[in-house]
Amino acid sequence: MLVDLFNFWHTQAAKLGQQTVQHLRLVAGALLLGVAVAGPLGVWLTRHPRWRGLVLGAAGVLQTVPSIALLGFLIPFLGIGARPALVALLLYSLLPIIRNTVAGIEGVPPAVVEAARGLGFTDGQVLRKVQLPLALPVIMAGIRTATVINVGVATLAAYVAAGGLGEFIFEGISLNNPVMLLAGAIPSAGLALAFDAGLGALEKLSARQLRRVGQALLVALPLGALAYWWPAGGAAAARPTLHAAFSPEFIKRADCLPGLSHRYGLGQLPYDMLAPALVYEALRDGHVEVIDGYSTDGRIRAYGLRVLRDDRHALPPYYCAPVLRPALLRAHPELGPVLDQLSGQLPDSAMTLLNYQVDYLHRDPQAVALAWLRRRGLYRAPRPLRPGAPVVRLGSKIFAEQYILIEMYAALIRGNTDLAVETKTGLGGTTICFEALRGGSIDMYPEYTGTGLQVLLQPSAAVLDSLGGRPDAVYQYVQREFGRRYGLAWRAPLGFNNAYCLLMRGEQARELSITDISGLGRYLGR
Repeated sequence: MLVDLFNFWHTQAAKLGQQTVQHLRLVAGALLLGVAVAGPLGVWLTRHPRWRGLVLGAAGVLQTVPSIALLGFLIPFLGIGARPALVALLLYSLLPIIRNTVAGIEGVPPAVVEAARGLGFTDGQVLRKVQLPLALPVIMAGIRTATVINVGVATLAAYVAAGGLGEFIFEGISLNNPVMLLAGAIPSAGLALAFDAGLGALEKLSARQLRRVGQALLVALPLGALAYWWPAGGAAAARPTLHAAFSPEFIKRADCLPGLSHRYGLGQLPYDMLAPALVYEALRDGHVEVIDGYSTDGRIRAYGLRVLRDDRHALPPYYCAPVLRPALLRAHPELGPVLDQLSGQLPDSAMTLLNYQVDYLHRDPQAVALAWLRRRGLYRAPRPLRPGAPVVRLGSKIFAEQYILIEMYAALIRGNTDLAVETKTGLGGTTICFEALRGGSIDMYPEYTGTGLQVLLQPSAAVLDSLGGRPDAVYQYVQREFGRRYGLAWRAPLGFNNAYCLLMRGEQARELSITDISGLGRYLGR
């Protein structure tokens, strides 16, 4: 693997350098802003202690907000790109800097402060010449902590089109490519160590040298802010009419953007990488004009989006079916007929409506799943469990459709067998669910034939050509190869095809007379 890693770094040297610079700019910019905001705020709290609980509590709450959720919250206000990432990193850096500033200043011995006042020092002189110099090691420890945190969190900037080393990391996770993942993770860890060492060296500077560094930072701070805000506005004003945002997996998978670009001539479409959970909101809010999505996603209806027809059939089928460990059925053969109760029962229209209820109407996935089972006459009340009943562990990826399906399977198992059910939802992407299944952490999860084919099996071009995108042929191939390679089994598909698709806002698509991907290609090439 080391040879593959070095080869990857060599072939992707230009992109690695670009991502490293982007990562450095994000962390350095957030560090400058964090010191400029949190440092004075910490000093102010030492003079106004009644506000300390409120300010530190608020900073602590911000620290607990999941990074991707915070970035998603900021996008409607700041758009996509570096700005929301920079603000998020700033917010995450507040707590350690404020807390250590307060602790450092208050840790200065009172006798030293009183001696300075006895010499006639003013409050400002006491702060500048006594308290801050003595508190500097503690303050620097907080800054170093904030910096190391930000180096890690900055990898998520790739999810909002801000670049950075997270691009390689998330592409590697999406594509089940450990070399690509390590290609981003190792430099990110190296940056954390480099920042920490650099800040450690600053601690050893004299007061005069530190003053010069501070003066340089006062100049760098506004220039750094302009570097983030000014080009973003200019680029937005000058960019082409159509701009896209795609998820990491869609960008790299051969059957997705590369295949569409070759088949439809989309090479002139500029795009950014964005988290799958955020692309719909970015399109709805007008930050981009084209995104990738899933054909049964409920937000298509909710946001008034148009699915561009794949008129040249470039995208493979993505029929959903449960994947499980055969040992599960050998131990509990009664499970087979129970799981098959959903086979062929969920056409595209039904799954889209269920997704709409969860994605847009914000209904509980379990309530939506149980209501559908009742309408179809499949629901039975859970059976009483005997002590020590065997447990079936069901897993899912991190989007609404999977949550709904897992709740359906859980209800069917509880109502038709004497087995206990444990659900592990939100496991992340394909690789995480697949490895959890192979490792025995879960017994079953819903998967898609196209994902099993392209991401997990990764057959040769000749095999793909022989399958020809035919649903039955793709299903039979993944069913056979999963058994042969991994010892895993596929049950019959559920009925719906949740294929990748390209989406535009319905109103804009009508204005530009774009109804299919060929029309998008013609518009870009005019």
